[in-house]
Amino acid sequence: MENVKEQVKKVTNEELSKLQEIQTQFQGLKLQLGDIELHKQSVINDVNELKSQFGLLEKTLMKKYGEKSVVNIKTGEITEKENG
Repeated sequence: MENVKEQVKKVTNEELSKLQEIQTQFQGLKLQLGDIELHKQSVINDVNELKSQFGLLEKTLMKKYGEKSVVNIKTGEITEKENG
């Protein structure tokens, strides 16, 4: 039996370095996407909380000023909804 070692093929150091660099950048971008998604969920939760607060305040104001009342958000003036 002949003792011949098969030569292992390898990319050049430059090619390996470029592959590693791209892989590192890719992993960094995936991490950023995860962070963005977590931030997005936090913002969505904040929006939902504000919607809830708005709904509660709206109900309180409707009880106090009537269901057909409309508040001018700039002046605070209350008018009644027009039928239509």
